[in-house]
Amino acid sequence: MSVLADMLAEVFREPTLAGVARELATLAAPLWLAALVGLLIGWAWRPRWAAAVAGPQQPVLAAAAAAQAPAQPSLTQATAADHLAVVPRAKAASMAPVEEELAVSTPDLMHLRRVVEEKDGGPAWTHMMDRTLPTFRYQAWKREPQNGPPQYRSSTIFEDASPDVVRDFFWDDDFRISNTWDDMLLEHETLEECTKTGTMVVRWVRKFPFFCSDREYVIGRRIWASGKTYYCVTKSVPRPSVPRSSKPRRVDLYYSSWCIRPVESRNGDGAMTACEVLLFHHEDMGIPWSIAKLGVQQGMWGCVKRIEPGLRAYQTARAAGEPISKCAAMAHANTKFVANELTASENNTEAGSTSNNAQAEKPKHWTGNLPKVFVIGSVVALACTFDKGLLTKALVFGTARRFAGPGRR
Repeated sequence: MSVLADMLAEVFREPTLAGVARELATLAAPLWLAALVGLLIGWAWRPRWAAAVAGPQQPVLAAAAAAQAPAQPSLTQATAADHLAVVPRAKAASMAPVEEELAVSTPDLMHLRRVVEEKDGGPAWTHMMDRTLPTFRYQAWKREPQNGPPQYRSSTIFEDASPDVVRDFFWDDDFRISNTWDDMLLEHETLEECTKTGTMVVRWVRKFPFFCSDREYVIGRRIWASGKTYYCVTKSVPRPSVPRSSKPRRVDLYYSSWCIRPVESRNGDGAMTACEVLLFHHEDMGIPWSIAKLGVQQGMWGCVKRIEPGLRAYQTARAAGEPISKCAAMAHANTKFVANELTASENNTEAGSTSNNAQAEKPKHWTGNLPKVFVIGSVVALACTFDKGLLTKALVFGTARRFAGPGRR
């Protein structure tokens, strides 16, 4: 402190104000120089937090994001990799931008396939119901995730039904209303459509019990085909351009998707003349989940029984040559894919994600601390060379800690 006091006294003995300012600038020069050197060296070997500020699309952050959400692949990365398995390679480059803009895209197909194969990592399914009638059989399961509404899975096997007709039947909103097999659907309209892929965005209004207001749904939907197996995805999509209203109330979380495939008939002749519909459904209707579960359990069989007569009426209408509706025609514009190629592509994507995670979790080499070594070493050398006063050293060391500290956080 005595050295610092002597230096300050010497400064203020200058006869002019300009001389005092010059001496103070000379005294502060080591501090400014130390800060500048530390800033330049620290930025040259900046830690990851600084790199993230400079460029949020760094590979390290992408790997970290993939590690946090393995079940839902990134739309950009998964689409680029998986779309090659869906279309010929020559067309992949031109179709990739279109695919990314669609309301329902390849990652949705991959997710539905995982759910069908019970490889989605969710809770186990609990059996709810098993009913058999002469022309169809119905089974249902449910599970309750920790975060989210109850989820339902059902298997319906219709005898003497082809997957093509069943696909059109569930996609035909006009027939839902005219035949009244789905008596909850009050109105529907098509908001967007892509005739190349069959992707649609539709708006539904569904009737709810008297103690609830009706519900509005904005749904994206699309069909993929692998042979005679169809994967039909319908889910809620955000559309701010569609204005909200208090009645009907908008449902923001809705997922209802099918896998429609031929299966062997119960007749025992080995013919694949029956059709199975695997349905996966959950939604947040805006009422307590316990009440919603009770309503589903009480009304499930009554709703299911209405489907089979509706399907038979639809088969009769098609056999009579009645024209199909625009919605059913869009079901024919589906995306073809090869199941084995898509599975291989998905496995490669998961393997790459695992490799990236292992790379990110690798222990840091000692050279990773070089930025701190350079910053602190440079500042310490300046502090000990320029001045032996305690105050100057304290300020310089404080500067060093401020630059090196964010690397620890």
